[in-house]
Amino acid sequence: MKKNLIILAVIVALLSWGVVSCMNGLVRMDENVTAKWSQVLNQYQRRSDLIPNLVSTVKGYAAHEQETLEGVVEARAKATSMTLSTRDLSNVAAMQQFQEAQNSLTSALSRLMVVVEKYPELQANENFMALQSQLEGTENRIAVARRDYIEAIQIFNSKIRTIPTSWVARIFTDLEPKASFDIAEEAKTTPKVEF
Repeated sequence: MKKNLIILAVIVALLSWGVVSCMNGLVRMDENVTAKWSQVLNQYQRRSDLIPNLVSTVKGYAAHEQETLEGVVEARAKATSMTLSTRDLSNVAAMQQFQEAQNSLTSALSRLMVVVEKYPELQANENFMALQSQLEGTENRIAVARRDYIEAIQIFNSKIRTIPTSWVARIFTDLEPKASFDIAEEAKTTPKVEF
């Protein structure tokens, strides 16, 4: 009888240790996803902070391109008004709305850069060149931050969907798989190059 109690106590201790270990691992992965998401938001904010200076610099040279400039300002306003908390990362629809707002801003900035090509004196302006360089660097940082976030949620989602961790997650936590970034529709089509 005493031997059976010892065996039962060992089994309970091992199961408890396994559950605690799984939960701690999930918490660490969830915190990593949150940190990676914060970095994505940080880079989007950096881009957003550069836009007013960029628009005002372009406005001085290309005042009659008002429609393009307003498009950038509106897209920035929409992108900055949309917030996505870490609690919403499991909400695919909210992630898509956030991503659409950011894609609209990216598209508006691309249109602005096309307009800028018409103004060689603007392209030679030191302030504009510095802002353009910062914006390019920020776009690269956004891509890296998004990649890191996607990798973090891939690890998290794989762990939370596999057995036995999925059982622990369902029973002891309220953690759900996180939504990822999708490829923008315009990025799915191959650009046509004509000579």
